[in-house]
Amino acid sequence: MALPGSAPGPLPAFFELTVPKTWTAIDFISDLHLCQAMPHTFAAFSHHLLTTSADAVYILGDLFEVWVGDDMARLPFEARCVEVLAQASSHRHIAFMVGNRDFLVGSALLREAGMMGLPDPTVMQAWGQRLLLSHGDALCLGDKPYQDFRLEVRSAAWQEQFLNRPLKERLTIAAAIRRASSGRNRFDGDASVDLDTGETVHWMHAMGTPEMVHGHTHRPGSSDLAPGYKRHVMSDWDLDLADRAEVLRLSRDGFERLPVARA
Repeated sequence: MALPGSAPGPLPAFFELTVPKTWTAIDFISDLHLCQAMPHTFAAFSHHLLTTSADAVYILGDLFEVWVGDDMARLPFEARCVEVLAQASSHRHIAFMVGNRDFLVGSALLREAGMMGLPDPTVMQAWGQRLLLSHGDALCLGDKPYQDFRLEVRSAAWQEQFLNRPLKERLTIAAAIRRASSGRNRFDGDASVDLDTGETVHWMHAMGTPEMVHGHTHRPGSSDLAPGYKRHVMSDWDLDLADRAEVLRLSRDGFERLPVARA
């Protein structure tokens, strides 16, 4: 990866997919941070997944407040989430990309929930358009402490060692990180740091994707990064402590933002 203001870094591997021509709409969501303490947010998520008219829902990271391994799926609240995902996936296509909070989602959960795993980054071809999909945290290059932490916890060695701990111990570690502001900043990244424009455009130019969809920053909106390159940032969801939730929908007519109300 390149540091801000430096030459572009090496490109990551890009997964490519083409959506069926018969589809009419795709919903993009991210940063729901589902947890037992957010019942209204969970209810809205459940209602939307089970009733949306879209052919597919693409979840681009941080669906869960925390995920410390697929054995979490046997816990009561997480089991309800998996049940909703499995029910929704029996009626429409559900794809999932990990974020900074749920990067330990593995193949067991994907199978149980009926979701397709989506590498970060992914290039999507839909109705003649090429889009770049990413959670977004990998491009926040100005936050070097976070990038160092991310590199460490995404390694196979770190994950194997962590996942070998008992579930109760992993949950205790995750709770301690959330309580400690310094640990939480390392886990989430510095909220003041946005995606590095130069590196983001470098990715988009290399893959021929004039538009990008990402989350992570909790700064919803659409903006031009450079002439010919536009990004669409998804909203985080909070219908318990705030009144904030939005779906980014793509159809043949382009993008639109749909507000989500409490269920």
